[in-house]
Amino acid sequence: MTGAAALPAEALEIAAGYAFTGPALDLGALLWDGECHADAQIRIPLPMLNRHGLVAGATGTGKTKTLQLIAEQLAAQGVPVFLADIKGDVSGISAPGEDGEKVRERAGQVGQEWTPAGYPCEFYALGGIGPGIPLRATITSFGPVLLAKVLQLNQTQEQSLGLIFHYADQKGLELVDLKDLRAVVTFLTSDEGKPELKGIGGLSSVTAGVILRALTAFEAQGMSDFFGEPEFDTSELLRAAPDGRGLVSVLELPAVQDKPQLFSTFLMWLLADLFQRLPEVGDVEKPKLVFFFDEAHLLFNGASKAFLEAITQTVRLIRSKGVGIFFVTQTPKDVPADVLAQLGNRVQHALRAFTPEDQKALKATVKTFPNSAYDLEEVLTSLGTGEAVITVLSEKGAPTPVAATRLRAPESLMGPVEAGALDAAVKGSLLYSRYADAVDRESAFERLSAQEAETAARKQAEAEALAAEKEAKAAGRGRPPADASVVDQVVGSGIFKSLARSMGTQLGREISRSIFGTRRR
Repeated sequence: MTGAAALPAEALEIAAGYAFTGPALDLGALLWDGECHADAQIRIPLPMLNRHGLVAGATGTGKTKTLQLIAEQLAAQGVPVFLADIKGDVSGISAPGEDGEKVRERAGQVGQEWTPAGYPCEFYALGGIGPGIPLRATITSFGPVLLAKVLQLNQTQEQSLGLIFHYADQKGLELVDLKDLRAVVTFLTSDEGKPELKGIGGLSSVTAGVILRALTAFEAQGMSDFFGEPEFDTSELLRAAPDGRGLVSVLELPAVQDKPQLFSTFLMWLLADLFQRLPEVGDVEKPKLVFFFDEAHLLFNGASKAFLEAITQTVRLIRSKGVGIFFVTQTPKDVPADVLAQLGNRVQHALRAFTPEDQKALKATVKTFPNSAYDLEEVLTSLGTGEAVITVLSEKGAPTPVAATRLRAPESLMGPVEAGALDAAVKGSLLYSRYADAVDRESAFERLSAQEAETAARKQAEAEALAAEKEAKAAGRGRPPADASVVDQVVGSGIFKSLARSMGTQLGREISRSIFGTRRR
């Protein structure tokens, strides 16, 4: 191990680019000519974490440990963190790490004073599937753009779904769960409902059928639990622990890892909801929240133009609300160019170059970095596990020199905690009683069912009245003038007046929408 003073001029220039004066996260030590230089620390300024970032690399190169390393340092400095645990191996951040020869060796190489430490965590699970506090959203809040992505609808079907939401919003019909949405679609394709949409383009029975079948298939996969109430309050993600450390919110996804469209879109809902509820704060001393978006390529695969535009806008604007987003994926090409351009901090782990496609991805990755003193094609294919090529934004907002880095070891447990400990942490949370049990209150399904019953009752009463009048006339008797006809009685009844108020008028307070078509709170 050599010190920074023994480095050649090019390496000294790299080291100087990371000598920040303000608070920063320590990522590791500089690698140069195969040597690790513990005196040349590679860091990222804390205020720059809301300028977003990318953690990329092939499977098994250490991306998850990098997330853990950054997350625990953020938490230690009072910044809340959100992590998606897709493989089930991030829960260890809540427990102290285990000392061992490999940890001590790595700490010595990078000049780290390693001390085992666990960090305050809340564990969540989508809809309560798997261990965690149930995390739900209402259909109304989720909105048509995100729901179309989950249901894998095409652009025409997405636009039709938007019409359905528009109608429900105007009428104040709360779409709490999937049965509410199905009830509205069914109503709008019925004889009574068709005139309601005629003025704004109508809804074809074919498209309605596709949407209904998509909803049925979605429910058949056991996905209906994700939508409902109590809806998760995203401000829970912004909390600090009583000791002042930032709370690490871990979304446990192993039970739904085969449903990537669902969980990736649900993560986007969390971000979109935060975006529309948080105030503008501009540049801050430290982020309000750093959000790690794991398996990011799943979010962009097959995305509609509207969806991609909304993602780009969210990433561009949410920085001014104090939120940093780190996308985690295999190569930068997994992220659309407009989004990639917004990511100021880069941690690139090793890439493979076994196939022509791999080699093409490698060359494309190299082009996304600033000019470098390294031969990046060679470096990126020779990095070991827990090593990465890094460039971040300096305290002045300029890119730092590209630095090959041996990363520090996380101080928390590098692996999952035991199932019993995880379950105890979930049930011991103050949030568990708030979100554990689903609530099914009156919403669109119940309102439309009541409306349908009233319509049926009115038609039956009218039919009976007409039959009675015909029978009376046939008998030559007629109705006494003082007795209003049964039809008049029905029209003047409370039930009919209630129906008239609900048909073609507002059923509740109109709902407004923000970016991604998510509901404004």
